[in-house]
Amino acid sequence: MCAKYVTLSGFVERLHRTLLDEHFRIKGREKWYESVEELQADLDVFLEFYNLKRTHQGYRLKGRTPAQALREALGRKRLPPMLPKEEEPAAQEAA
Repeated sequence: MCAKYVTLSGFVERLHRTLLDEHFRIKGREKWYESVEELQADLDVFLEFYNLKRTHQGYRLKGRTPAQALREALGRKRLPPMLPKEEEPAAQEAA
């Protein structure tokens, strides 16, 4: 197997472990999910925190957030929002 794919696999496995340890095990004790939509909403909030506010200590990010590293790599000051904003109810009624 190519070393590139082994590395990517390691990143994915690490993210899965972080999601389990820092999100699902904690939220699972606080809340009983009755729908996939509820679970997805909480996951979206955590991923926004994970990518925009939580610093990462790995050798590639060196204390930056993933969003900071991406902005630097792309040479941009701002990135588009992680999640599209929901349309206003008035805009939906007018359509």
